[in-house]
Amino acid sequence: MTSNPDWVKALKPSGPQGHELLAQERAQSNIPVEKLTQYLFGNDLIERKKRVLKILEQEKVFDKTPNYYHGRVDRFEVALARAKRLRQLAVKHGFTDDDSRVANDLISEPTPYALHESMFLVTLKNQTTPEQRELFYEKAANYEYMGCYAQTELGHGSNVRGLETTATWNPEDQTFTIHSPHLTSAKWWIGSLGRTANWAVVMAQLVIAGKPYGPHPFMVPVRDPKTHKPLPNIHIGDIGPKFGYNTMDNGFLLFNKVKVPHKNMLARYSCVDTKTNKYIRPEKPALVYGTLTWVRSNIVMQAGGVLARGVTIAIRYCAVRRQFQDNDAKDRRGETQVLNYTMVQIRLLTLLAATFALHFTGQGMMRLYQESQDKINAPKNGTGNRAPGPEETEPGSDILADMHATSCGLKSLASSTAAEGLEVCRRACGGHGYSSFSGIGTWYADYLPNVTWEGDNYMLTQQVARYLLKSARSVLRGEKPTNDTTTILTSFLSKSDMGAAFDVLGKDEDIVAAFAWRTAFLTFEALKQRDEQKKPWNDLLVDFYRLSKAHSQYLIVKSFYETIHSAQARPEFDPEIHTIMYKLFRLYSLHTLESEASEFYTSAAVTVRQIQLCRTSAVMKLLKEIRPHAVRLVDSWDFPDWQLDSSLGRYDGKVYEDMFRRASELNPLNAITVDPYPDSPVLFKEDKSRDFKAKL
Repeated sequence: MTSNPDWVKALKPSGPQGHELLAQERAQSNIPVEKLTQYLFGNDLIERKKRVLKILEQEKVFDKTPNYYHGRVDRFEVALARAKRLRQLAVKHGFTDDDSRVANDLISEPTPYALHESMFLVTLKNQTTPEQRELFYEKAANYEYMGCYAQTELGHGSNVRGLETTATWNPEDQTFTIHSPHLTSAKWWIGSLGRTANWAVVMAQLVIAGKPYGPHPFMVPVRDPKTHKPLPNIHIGDIGPKFGYNTMDNGFLLFNKVKVPHKNMLARYSCVDTKTNKYIRPEKPALVYGTLTWVRSNIVMQAGGVLARGVTIAIRYCAVRRQFQDNDAKDRRGETQVLNYTMVQIRLLTLLAATFALHFTGQGMMRLYQESQDKINAPKNGTGNRAPGPEETEPGSDILADMHATSCGLKSLASSTAAEGLEVCRRACGGHGYSSFSGIGTWYADYLPNVTWEGDNYMLTQQVARYLLKSARSVLRGEKPTNDTTTILTSFLSKSDMGAAFDVLGKDEDIVAAFAWRTAFLTFEALKQRDEQKKPWNDLLVDFYRLSKAHSQYLIVKSFYETIHSAQARPEFDPEIHTIMYKLFRLYSLHTLESEASEFYTSAAVTVRQIQLCRTSAVMKLLKEIRPHAVRLVDSWDFPDWQLDSSLGRYDGKVYEDMFRRASELNPLNAITVDPYPDSPVLFKEDKSRDFKAKL
């Protein structure tokens, strides 16, 4: 670790100092940050975060100083060390599951235990019989079995029904033969599999007496528990470096006729009768892919916070960063704060509004998921007539259809909004946004897989469209509404001849109604093309994507609206918070409406003049009103500097001092003396980088 000379240490950034600028920003707003933080998270989560952060900061293994300088193997080694230490701390301090989730969020990088602690344990918890729970789940929860969830294959990802790995029932010895018949059958992208897991929940096509029964989950040992070497007839390894997520050992896995006993088929929802060799489906079927629904719900829940990290960094930096002079400004002394430019505000403040919209929607999504668990045990209501979707095990297994469609649509929209928004934030930081020290680029790269895993975001929209078309058919048959979806479709049908120009500029409830109207209009338009014009499914995929996006935007706007209007009943209600949330709701909703103007106008939800006023008056006015509160609003997300690990997003605004320190004093490349001449065989005259990294 090098040290800058004293004359360099004495230098300061020119002009107003970053800490002075952020202090001015906070002084011009009356938003009670601590109350808003309580409003967002509740006191329990806030106190838990402080307690866990204090524990992590005392552990050297969690020091983030070297993070941006490590190569792939180094990053994996450190991540494994952190995963092990975190587990030790969890046992030592009696961490709950919520404590562990907070700890992982603070560490802010995927560890090799991530898939064990999420999809593997969740699958074993939710899809095992009581006997299997004792046999598998309890050992996994105690970290005696280290596992992963092996679904995606080299040739198939989102199309679960197309998986090629087979599990053939052997009646003679009551076993299943797990086999990979093709190269494309290789399990691929499986987190925690590459080097860490010794067990896998393998999704494989069940075959009984030559007849396929669709994909089912099997517990399969893949490595020796003592040597950790691959078991016979199993080929396994890491898939190599990726665009991001390189602290995780995503792996590949091939089977050569590997036998597992009957008890290894996870049998809560279906099983093979050992006496009759018949496939048995219980009286209470549910989606076998409940794990995916759980993961999608969590992705929706996390999207607001994911985006908020980038928005926090970008807004703080753009409040410190100054570029050019605004000749029309009243105060023309010095350069202008970048955050004062409307072109920056329209990008960042609309994303700031989106963070709150996604957060409240995510909370609602998790409540819906918890409620759906009760429905799993409800009586079977019939099978229906349609063919199964890509993630159903049988026709009509849609007892949780509303939950499934909602999780698919919101996962698609929320993760896309977060991923695309992070890139907008990075660009808004100018050239320094390209530096790893910004804290946005690596976070973006690690988050990006969310738009494709657990269902590609474009493919998932077909699931939403299928559900909406089915709901519309029930409305056309005259069936009474049973949920919010059929209610808005019924309302639209009763008023569609009259049209509806909602007062979106004057009434909050009309904003929500306009989004609902647009969804219903697009639903019946798609149904007309499908049922009356008999268009092929493939010809309608673009329409289905727009329909899913419209429906999901309606759900977000509705959730934001309902959260604000129920806030007065909450003990932490504060008038200042209510006022700013109201403005953020309108900014998110009206900016979205203006961005999707053609659909709102085509559906007759609004007029052209209303769209024009949204753009030229309402949105721009809201930007000016929210601008003074921007820094305090991002402060309310309560990201410690330790968590952000960002020069640009520092709470104290000392942006340039921190960037220079990281570049000049912490950079291992500066410990190398190069021989630059092409005729010399020597590359490095001196290399102290290893010693340098060891000091870090």
